[in-house]
Amino acid sequence: MKNIYLLAAIVGTVIPYFFFMQQIDAAGVDLTGFLSLGFANPVAAGFSADLFIASFVFWAYMFTAGEEAPRPWVFIVLNLLIGLSCALPAYLYWRLRSTSLHTAPA
Repeated sequence: MKNIYLLAAIVGTVIPYFFFMQQIDAAGVDLTGFLSLGFANPVAAGFSADLFIASFVFWAYMFTAGEEAPRPWVFIVLNLLIGLSCALPAYLYWRLRSTSLHTAPA
């Protein structure tokens, strides 16, 4: 399962950035314009709201996941710079990775 999460994190980086780069090529680096397109119509606003809510829940979960869980800050940065499609599977990968390192037979 670890490798599936790692692959999902990579795919979750490449696919969104494929579309982000198209927008940057068309309009340049304009954060305000970029964010306003996320609410350009009701469908886009619904997707954006869903993403913001899911991200908030993910952040809350990470801060309450316990000591065995990875530190949340790097995954929050991934969430903000790339997206939840990268941050969530990356978090799950690291969580499984750290769990398997602690439970590996000596």
